[in-house]
Amino acid sequence: MLLADVRTAAPGDATAISRLLAEAIRGAYGSLLGEIRAGRLVSDHCSLPRIRAEIEIPGGAPGWLGWLVAADAKGSVVGAVSGGVPVASQGELYALCTAPGRRREGIGTALLAAATDRMRAHGAASQGIGLPAEGAPDLPFFTHHGFTELTAVRFGRTL
Repeated sequence: MLLADVRTAAPGDATAISRLLAEAIRGAYGSLLGEIRAGRLVSDHCSLPRIRAEIEIPGGAPGWLGWLVAADAKGSVVGAVSGGVPVASQGELYALCTAPGRRREGIGTALLAAATDRMRAHGAASQGIGLPAEGAPDLPFFTHHGFTELTAVRFGRTL
């Protein structure tokens, strides 16, 4: 793995986060959800103004812990994760993505670990994630990391 670091996202990372997240949604869910529903997810979650605003407010919104990014040795953003602790002791992952050509290098694992550490520091004893569809292609990643099915599209684990 050629990771230089996992760090808190800076305003200059917004474009890379938006692009990575859109690519991840289209690649993972385009055929599963169909073009219209996948496009709606991209529109709802990947807009540059939204990502920029979210980067600017860590700690400013109840339970929001912000974006973290993984950068390679050249400083390019190759992954991102966002999350928070919206309910006492319950961490929530809102997004986790890696660059398509950089999967299976430990980037997602490093991002998940950093987000988990941040959530624990804010009192989380469990962690959850909602996936956009049953049979989500990223489900093996989450089950590998100890998440279990709570509902058909909701998974969680004890920290």
